[in-house]
Formats: sequence, structure tokens, C-alpha cells
Amino acid sequence: MPRSLHAKLFWLTLLISSMAFMMPQKKITVFSIGDSTMADYAIDELSRTNGGKNYPLRGWMMAMPQFFNDQVIVHNAARSGRSSKSFRTEGHWKKVISQVKAGDYVFIQFGHNDEKSNDTSRFTLPATTFRQNLIRYINETKAKGAHPVLFTSIARRKFVDGKLSDTHGDYVTVPRALAKEMDIPLVDLNRSTSDLIQRMGEKKSKKLFLHIKPGQFSKLPDGKKDDTHLNEKGAEAVAALAEKGIKSLQLPLADYFKK
Repeated sequence: MPRSLHAKLFWLTLLISSMAFMMPQKKITVFSIGDSTMADYAIDELSRTNGGKNYPLRGWMMAMPQFFNDQVIVHNAARSGRSSKSFRTEGHWKKVISQVKAGDYVFIQFGHNDEKSNDTSRFTLPATTFRQNLIRYINETKAKGAHPVLFTSIARRKFVDGKLSDTHGDYVTVPRALAKEMDIPLVDLNRSTSDLIQRMGEKKSKKLFLHIKPGQFSKLPDGKKDDTHLNEKGAEAVAALAEKGIKSLQLPLADYFKK
């Protein structure tokens, strides 16, 4: 091959590579559906209601936007108190799926409220109705050309004799098995948050949850101890675990993180 032609091919290849590198990412939306541990909260309103400033309740998806670059729009549709059943029957899913487009992502995390056997509007059985509900969310997301991602429920902070106790049972084992069966990516937040809480220990792990000191809010004179819901530090920690999980799965979405 003549040297001049070889040089031209070299520079052409370099130019094409440079153009590919410089091409802007396609803007996508990450939707999230789930419960109170994931949801957005009106902090100003909660602060006024409880008589103080910066009420500390946070859902972990509230912290996710800080991890993504500006090509990602986060639409957090998770709602407090909802199960895989009630999120659909109350019409919340219909509003979400109507907006989902090809290439988007849907984060799915249920379990906390599916466990409530005394509430027929929310209760599901792990091996049947809970599993079936997750399958429907997955299939309807895929039908839109979007990408479903399952998340197991975050751990509750419940220590027994110095060891973290599992409170979710089959409501986390079912999503794990379903992800393998349907070849759907799963971020096991239950396992990673359990590891984090156990590592921090019974005392220090309080710093992740909604523990309010007496007198901090005038409407809560005795304070508050909530080992299910997260504070700002906890939400950021869980969001970081979600980012790590997505990266470990090598999803295309990982390219949209800032680092």
C-alpha cells in the first residue's frame, strides 16, 4: 500500500474515532416506582407540619440525580405506603407507563408494603401475586422498548443480639429468582444495605435512619425513632450503593454517571 494512502486511512480512522467520542449522549429518563423508602418528599411542608426546619426524611431516589450527568432526567414516581398491588390499582402505574419511551429505564422496588397482611388493598403473597405483579411491570416496560431494573427492598435496621435481623423474607428472594429467570438486571439493595448496616453496627447505623432528637421539632416533643425510613445521609448512602450495583451489572446506563 502506498505510504500516502496508508497515511490517509490512518487520519480518516482517527477522525471517525474522534467524532464518535464527541457525539452527544442521547437524553434518557429514569423512572422509579416503589414505596416510601424510595419516594420524594415535600421537605418544606413536612418541616412546617412538624414545627422545625429541614425535616430529615428522604427517599433514596431523591439523592440519585446528583450521581447522573445532565443527559438523564429522573422521574421519581415512588409513593409512600404503596405496594406492587396498590401502586397499580390506584392508577399510579398508568401515569408512569404512558410517559415511558424506548431507551428509558424503569427502576422497580416493592416489598415493604406488600408484607402488610392486615391490609387487603396492599397485601400480596410472595410466590404468587407479588411475583405476578413484578412480571407485569417488567413486561409492560419492555413492551415500550424501555429497560426494567429490579431492586430488592432496603433493609430495616432491626438488631437482635447485636446482629441485623432480616424482616423481608421471600419479598427479597422472589425478585432475586425472578431476575435470573427473566434475565432482568437486579440491584440487590437488600444485601448491600444489610452489609452496610451490619458493618456500621447497632449504634452508628442510627445515623442513616429517621431518628429525631426530642425537642428538635416542636410537634415531636419526644422525638422520633424510625428504623425503616432514611434521612439525608442514609438516602445518599443507598443511592451510592445503587450506583455501584448498576456499574457492576455493566448496564449502558452506567455511562450516564458523572464518574
